[in-house]
Amino acid sequence: MLTQGDVVALDLGMPSGSEAGLRRPAIVVTAQRVLRGGPNVVQVVPLTRTIRQSSTEVIIDPDQDNRLDEPSSAQCQHVRSVATTRIHERTGNVGPVVLGEVRETLALLLDL
Repeated sequence: MLTQGDVVALDLGMPSGSEAGLRRPAIVVTAQRVLRGGPNVVQVVPLTRTIRQSSTEVIIDPDQDNRLDEPSSAQCQHVRSVATTRIHERTGNVGPVVLGEVRETLALLLDL
């Protein structure tokens, strides 16, 4: 079962324009109460190794829990819903602090 904050490897398909695409890691941001129901679709924020100084991205340093290979940036501006069949594997978890930063950035972007 997926957990909020999980880092997953998934295939986003061919990108159009500046979209995030291809096979890459992403953070599951779906609420835990929804994940407990075993949904067919979850919300994710893609990660990139390209670090930009952007207010729409959250920089994540690698650690033993998230299992990232190098510093990455959570591209909150690219939040999307994906079928769970796109997820190839769970590789780690960013933990509550980073997940909170990502959700705070999403709230600012979406004016929530």
